[in-house]
Amino acid sequence: MQMIKIELKLFATIARYLPDSPEAFFVKEGITIREVSALLGIPESDVKLTFVNGKLRPLDYALENGDRLGMFPPVGGG
Repeated sequence: MQMIKIELKLFATIARYLPDSPEAFFVKEGITIREVSALLGIPESDVKLTFVNGKLRPLDYALENGDRLGMFPPVGGG
């Protein structure tokens, strides 16, 4: 199985799930954003927006080598 390197950026309340080396996180080729979230232990309900290389992407988007993945939780305000 081929491995790829991605860069992770997790924001606000989900930042605590960041691995030790988020700038060089290795995952299996073809992994989806949903699978990365599960691998990190982030409940799917805690992920509201996901961006790959600055573009909004769905949870089923398959990542490629060198992608930058950003994940944001739901944000409340008033």
